Formats: sequence, structure tokens, C-alpha cells
Amino acid sequence: MTTAPWRDPAQPASARVDDLLSRMTLEEKIAQLYGVWVGASTDGAEVAPLQREMTAGSNDYEWSELITQGLGQLTRPFGTAPVDPALGAQALARAQRRITAAGRFGIPAVAHEECLAGFTAWQATAYPVPLAWGASFDPPLVAEMARRIGHDLRSVGVHQGLAPVLDVVRDPRWGRVEETIGEDPYLVGTVGAAYVRGLESAGIVATLKHFAGYASSAGARNLAPVRAGVREFADITLLPFEFALREGGARSVMAAYTDTDGVPASADPWLLTELLRQEWGFTGTVVADYFGIGFLQSQHRIAADEAGAAHAALAAGLDVELPTLKCYGTPLVEAVRAGEIPESLIDRAARRVLLQKCELGLLDEDWDPDPTERIDLDSAENRAVARRLAEESVVLLDNPDGILPLSPDTRIAVVGPRAADALAMLGCYSFPSHVLTHHPDIPTGIDIPTVLEALRTELPDAKVTFAEGCDTSAPDTSGFEEAVARASEADVCVAVLGDRAGLFGRGTSGEGCDVTDLHLPGVQAELLDTLVATGVPVVLVLLTGRPYALGRWHGRLAAVVQAFFPGEEGGPAVAGVLSGRVNPSGRLPVSVPRVPGGQPWTYLQPPLGLAGEVSNLDPTPLYAFGHGGSYTTFAWESDAADAEIGTDGSYDLGVTVRNTGDREGAEVVQLYLHDPVASVTRPDVRLIGYQRLHLAPGEARRVTFRFHADLSAFTNRSNLKVVEPGALELRLAVSSAEVRHTARLTLTGPTRVLGPDRRLRCETEVSQPS
Repeated sequence: MTTAPWRDPAQPASARVDDLLSRMTLEEKIAQLYGVWVGASTDGAEVAPLQREMTAGSNDYEWSELITQGLGQLTRPFGTAPVDPALGAQALARAQRRITAAGRFGIPAVAHEECLAGFTAWQATAYPVPLAWGASFDPPLVAEMARRIGHDLRSVGVHQGLAPVLDVVRDPRWGRVEETIGEDPYLVGTVGAAYVRGLESAGIVATLKHFAGYASSAGARNLAPVRAGVREFADITLLPFEFALREGGARSVMAAYTDTDGVPASADPWLLTELLRQEWGFTGTVVADYFGIGFLQSQHRIAADEAGAAHAALAAGLDVELPTLKCYGTPLVEAVRAGEIPESLIDRAARRVLLQKCELGLLDEDWDPDPTERIDLDSAENRAVARRLAEESVVLLDNPDGILPLSPDTRIAVVGPRAADALAMLGCYSFPSHVLTHHPDIPTGIDIPTVLEALRTELPDAKVTFAEGCDTSAPDTSGFEEAVARASEADVCVAVLGDRAGLFGRGTSGEGCDVTDLHLPGVQAELLDTLVATGVPVVLVLLTGRPYALGRWHGRLAAVVQAFFPGEEGGPAVAGVLSGRVNPSGRLPVSVPRVPGGQPWTYLQPPLGLAGEVSNLDPTPLYAFGHGGSYTTFAWESDAADAEIGTDGSYDLGVTVRNTGDREGAEVVQLYLHDPVASVTRPDVRLIGYQRLHLAPGEARRVTFRFHADLSAFTNRSNLKVVEPGALELRLAVSSAEVRHTARLTLTGPTRVLGPDRRLRCETEVSQPS
């Protein structure tokens, strides 16, 4: 029997797909453009916005009849309800066999899952959230974590992961800050690209989200309109996506829910086609955020009906409707048959989907859905990576009198609503927080030591007592008395405060859990006031998904430690910092404000966005972007010198860092650009490079930053990316606010207009000092 060309793996993928498309009916092509979500909740346990309303009528499609036309995607077979991983892999394989047996061509579906801070599945490792990745300033470690996540996904038959989030924080009141990597596009881009490399190296399709502008929603409200200007959008919002596509090789992009200046991302041909594909050269698939196409009709109101929404999305370049079919089903078929929508749009999207399936081996005759290796989603190797990333991400904000590390035999009162709760470690897209809260009879499935448990293990000779003090968000102060009693009996009080991750108002941080200001949730601020009033030294430990205003207690606390939802190994990591076993090395990926109001604000401000006489409001943060302390000390020596280079030139800037303390530690050398005069206003400083150094006592390393003039580029008044001649300063710093050395450059020559191949990264070299 002759093998059809589309089945022949020796043929080029494009030829195979062209042959397959020529054989398919309209219904079969459209079937490749949607997913099906089996078991999606409509009873209050929703994990996507407006899930109940948007899934109404989805049961009108009979599964056995639906799959006779084929199927594009299977939505979250492991992330919808608790399922044993091995049994789930077998069930997924059975579903794939049914799909391949039902259709004429036997094409499997792409199975996708959430994997933001680990595979969102029962018994899978819960890693630190992306904000903690940013705090680590360690892209190679993030890549290794992502590789392990990808391996776990592949082991159970999943093909696509809906991560990473590349939104840049523009307003810390936004609920999804915990899912971002930080407030600087260079940090987000370099760390995000590392995650993509790791996930793709395991054979998983990485999905960049949310393209683009989602984090700039007005008033920090989830899904609210975006009012970002052209330069903010080009130079801040888009940069991380360029990094992840060019350096990471991501094969899918998810369109954002939001509209920018009245144009929804899901219906924006400039964004999804002209920029993404024609300018940047992207050849993968564009998928909808859950129900995003239906929202074009129901929320954005730019379409009168489901067929109109489908037409707008397809015309813009959105290929796949997720999580389940609504607009790309019968309404689309009928509109194409009636001549209202060109079939060429279907062919274009189906070709992209089938090319990706071809890359994944799903068009090969010998494709087998059965798992081929032992399934262990929370292996010892996973936990070791989770522990290391958690440890590197803990930020020592303040330790003015050196109370940390704690004495091993001291009396410690641990107080606070996050101290004894395992969920205090996890973000809203971890399976226990995302799904298991709706299944209270099901065990967590992974071991998550609390800070209290870990501290008792870490300091076995200490006398450790505990009082909860208050709830995370409830206004009840009845526990204050016991908390004061425990603190008064101790040598030191460790106050463990922060967030509870959740969805759509079911938490204090997470998707749909936006806030009006940056007060600590509930009555935790009042609890902290009460503890400080005892006179006992108070060490504040924050387990949060966003920064909170701490100026109220500045100078009154013995120490402050910040951890951003550090994952299942976060308890031991935090306890290790408190005990001194771990030397803290995290750096802030977001500024910590002094006061709760005055938002939105990030450090990327031009002069009039900074403190000055024109306003009585001072936005200067209490702790700046990039700040973080250590239990050792470092000395910096640099050969920074003034220089003149062309607008296409380069300059090497070196610095030698020596550990001058008595214990090993890590320093994060940061390079900032200051542009004194430009044709448009520019941030006073912005990060353009960094290098993490681990040094033994007395050890030194030299870091050379290879600056290229492209790194000074910005979007000018003609919306062109340019390098302008003139003065620049390169600032070697320990944070955005603390500069150690400066090199002054003069760029000479003509203004250069850059294309999409411009240099994005400041390469670094680490060597022995001469």
C-alpha cells in the first residue's frame, strides 16, 4: 500500500501539510482550530474568567460525534481535577486513540496544560512563582527548572505548556504580579527566554503570554483596557517577547484578553500578523487565552455574534480557540459556507496548526500515545532544583543590627497567619491553590513544609512557640492577645505575614485578586504594630505575590525578609536564611514602596516621574529595584573609563568583585544605562545587563560587560527603533539606586535605525582577575 505524502516523514513538513490540507473538508480543517475542555467546572470552582457563562452550550456538541472531524487540542486533562498521574497518562492515551480512530486521517490532538510554576497537576512539583525567578537573577537555573517541567509534561503525553508569562509589571496592585518576572523588561526578557529554552529543550511547545499589554490594564483591574502609549508598548511591553522568540525559540503565542486604545489583542492584525509574523518572523501558532475569542462579542462588543468574533480573530491571525469550541464551531462553518468568511483564513490557520503537529510527530504513522517511561512528577531531582531556586530567590531587605542569622538556642515566637499554612508557599497557578481548594477531601499530593515546621527543624535547640495572631484577610483581631503573649516570652519574634493565593477574589493575590492599594491584607498591619509595641525585636518575613508598603515600620523592625511564593521547598529556604544555613542572595525584581498609595509606579521613570519640587508626593521606594542584602560583604574595583564610540560601536566595561567576608555568598552585579539627553523622554536609569557571582571567602572574579550601542536604542517620534549620538552613562550598581562605578560614553556618528535583528542582550564574561 502506498503511503500518502502527508504521512511520509521523509518529505518536508510544508509539503506534507499541503498534501493533507488538499484532502480535508472544511469541517475537518476547522476541527483543527479548537480545543475541547472535558470536565470544566461551572459550579463556582472556575479557573478562567467568566467560565460559567462562556461554557454554557458547550455540551451541545457530542464528544463521539465531534471527534469524527478530528480535534485540534485537548484542554488540561491533568489540570482540571485531581487525577493520579499514571492513571491520567493512560486515560489521555485512550482519549487519543479514540480521536485517531474516529477521524478519517487519524490525527491526534495537541494536549496542553498550565505550567507556570511547575506542571499544574496533582502530585507535581510546585516550584517558586515567576516573581521569585526574577529575584534569583539566575537564568540558567530557571532554564533547568523549565527543562524538568518539560520532561514531566512529556512523560504523561502533554505537548504544549501555557507559559511563561512575559508581562512586565506596570502596577503592583494588579493581582497577577506574582505570575510576572518583575518590573524591568530586560530582566523579564532574559529570564523568560531561559524558561522558554528549558521547556522547548524537552520537546514542549512553549506559549508566550499575554501578547501584549495585559499587565498595563487601567487601575490594575484584571482585563481592564490598556492605555499604554506607543513608546511604552514598544520599549517595555514588547521587549520580553522579542527575547523569548529570538533567544528561546518559542513556538506559540497567546493573545491577551485586553484591548489597547480600543483594539482587542485577539482582533489586532497589526499585533498578531504585521508585527509578530511579518516583522519578527514568527512561524508558530497563535492561541486564544481562555474564551478570548468569545469575549470579542460578549465583552469587547466588536462583533455582533459568534461568527463575527471568529472572523475578527482569524483575520487578525489568531489560529486556535481555547479552551473549548464556541466561536470556531458550527457558527464558523456556517459563515464560511455562506460566503461571509473567506475559506483562505481557515486554510491559513489550519496550515500553521498542522505544521506544528508535524513538528511534534503527530502526523507520523508510528506515533504512539502510550507513556514509555516511569512517571514521577515530584522527583528528588525536581525538589532539589525547587529548593535551590527558592533559596536563591529569598531577599534580605534589611538587617540593620545583624540580628540575622538567629542564634541556634534562642527563644523564638513565630507569629502570623502564613507561618503554619503550607499554601502560603504557593502561587495561584500551583495545583493545590488552583484546583485542590475545591476538593478539600483530596490530600495535597506533595510535601510542603511550612516556615514554622522548617524553622523547628532548622534550629532544633531553639524554643519555638507559635500563635497565628489573625487570618490573612479577615478583620478579626481576637488572636492578637495570644500573639502578644507569645512574643513577650521570646527573645525574638518572627512575624510571618503575606498573601493567600487564589482566583477571582478568592485570595489576596492571583488572577482577578486586584487591590486598591498596597496595605498588607486584612489586619496584618495592625498585628505587626502590636508585635513591635511589645519591645521584643521583630523579624518580618513576607510570603507574598506582590510588594507591600513597609515605610510604616522602617527603622522599627529588627530585620525584613521577602520571599515571593517560594514553592514547596520555600519553607526550608526561608528557615535556612533565618538560621544562616543559607546566605541570602535574592534581589528585588520589583520596587518595595514606602507608602501604600501613589500607584501605579515602577522604577522606569523619566525625571518628572521621580521625586521633585513639582509635587508633594514622593514616589521614591523604600527598597529599590535590584536591592538585596547578604551575610557577607563584597568589594568592587572597576577600570571604568570615559570613552568615545560610534553609534554602531561597542565598549567593554569590567569590574572585579571580591568576597571580603568570612563566608561564601553571591553578589549580583547590575549594569544600568543613563541617557542624559534624547529626542523623547527616557527612564532615568534602566537595566541593560547583570551577572550573578558565587564567591567563597576571599575569592574574586572579574565580570566584563560587552556593551553595544544597540542597547541604548529606543522608539523615536517616528515610531522607529533608533540609536542616537550623544552622551551616555554606564552605571555598575548593586541596585537601581546604589551605583558603585560609572563609565561615561559619547556616541558619535549618524542616528542609526535598527531592525528586528538588533542586539538585545549585553553579553558578559566571567574570568579570574589578572
